[in-house]
Amino acid sequence: MHTDTERCLRAVQSKDARFDGWFYTAVLTTRIYCRPSCPVVPPKPENMRFYPSAAAAQQAGFRACKRCRPDASPGSPQWDERADLVARAMRLIADGIVDREGVPGLAARLGYSTRQIERQLLAELGAGPLALARAQRAQTARLLVETTELPMAEVAFAAGFASIRTFNETVREVFALSPTELRQRATPGPRAAVPGTLALRLPFRQPLNPDNLFGHLAATAVPGVEEWRDGACRRTLNLPYGHGIVTLAPRPDHIDCRLALTDLRDLAGAIARCRRMLDLDADPEAVDGQLREDPVLAPLVDKAPGRRVPRTVDADEFAVRAVLGQQVSTAAARTHAGRLVRAHGERVDDPGGGLSHLFPSAAALCELDPESLAMPRTRRATLTGVIAALGSGALQLGVGSDRDEARAQLAALPGIGPWTVECIAMRGLGDPDAFTPTDLGLRRAAAGLGLPHTPAALVRHSAAWRPWRAYAVQYLWATDDHPINHLPTN
Repeated sequence: MHTDTERCLRAVQSKDARFDGWFYTAVLTTRIYCRPSCPVVPPKPENMRFYPSAAAAQQAGFRACKRCRPDASPGSPQWDERADLVARAMRLIADGIVDREGVPGLAARLGYSTRQIERQLLAELGAGPLALARAQRAQTARLLVETTELPMAEVAFAAGFASIRTFNETVREVFALSPTELRQRATPGPRAAVPGTLALRLPFRQPLNPDNLFGHLAATAVPGVEEWRDGACRRTLNLPYGHGIVTLAPRPDHIDCRLALTDLRDLAGAIARCRRMLDLDADPEAVDGQLREDPVLAPLVDKAPGRRVPRTVDADEFAVRAVLGQQVSTAAARTHAGRLVRAHGERVDDPGGGLSHLFPSAAALCELDPESLAMPRTRRATLTGVIAALGSGALQLGVGSDRDEARAQLAALPGIGPWTVECIAMRGLGDPDAFTPTDLGLRRAAAGLGLPHTPAALVRHSAAWRPWRAYAVQYLWATDDHPINHLPTN
């Protein structure tokens, strides 16, 4: 979008928050860059330049605005919508791959050379993977500086910087303040009541309907791993450097996020996973606008706009849970998953809460005795087949996975049908166009609304909803009075 000057100018002059994260506005006279909705008086058009990423603006010598804090804007919805190399790379960079494994590690996961990845990211985003990762480290450092009382040396290494000197130089360059000045200027924000817990605000584009989002997560919560407590969704996180516990509560203009981490180097990755789980980088105006063009869906969208797709923090975990949920009720699927967690999950402490385990990894589940599972023999075989494929690497479901290739790998496994494939694509891989035409609840909702309700006819009708069919599913499911569609009251 940053190449469409007229459109960018209109967004800046109208302070349209819907475009925050889509592009960044740099001002030649002040040498700062802003989000489109910055509250200051817009500069003259001839003094504006537009960049596709904060990293590109920083590389061009601009520093972040202290008023609108463009580094904290919602991420571009393109990285969830698209499935090409650049989108996959951006999802992996957000997850911290470059900080942990470097650019060669990023390239290895994507199956391309480092040169190809550098070239494509530079062409589209104006910055390479190192610059994009550096911009993310700066954002993580700002969060730690402003919301904790950690010594600056600990902040530097927790944010992923190799040295304190690099940390100081980067913060000065990006924010035009030293780390100490940044902490002194920080506006008092939410403070965590529990020592060692970080209190953050996760932004999103309005509107956001929390009912089906948090209702689904609460209704399908695996005992010991997830729970709904005191108006918030809580769950354990299995992270690269350790584990964590996150508490997420919906607010009118943000998600209140409380993170307890065993290693602060996991902060950026934990935030990225929480944002993916709650689909916070979605563009509801684009989604709802297209779905409203269907006269049957229009009343559903107008009644409760801004529905998100409830996703997951770990696609491997969800693949296992999807198999456990085949042809059984939500309650039965929770029971099966809870038994698996108690038998094979790593224990964690949760003072004052009800969380007790991490969901077991594929490696831990490889030791599973199929005879211990209280389910039909064919489903046991399907489950062990999925676990073996995940453990061996034959099935790749990470954030940087090729969605079409992952679908093919899933479909090749015995016992994995179209419903399971599309459920994993929707909630595990984050495909906004995933569609489950064989789902009983979806077909029942379609029939009740007068839509075609046989799978083939429903697929044909859904072509008009593309590329947002996963969101159409949420609106159709919401016509049923099922617990997944209601925000818990306690």
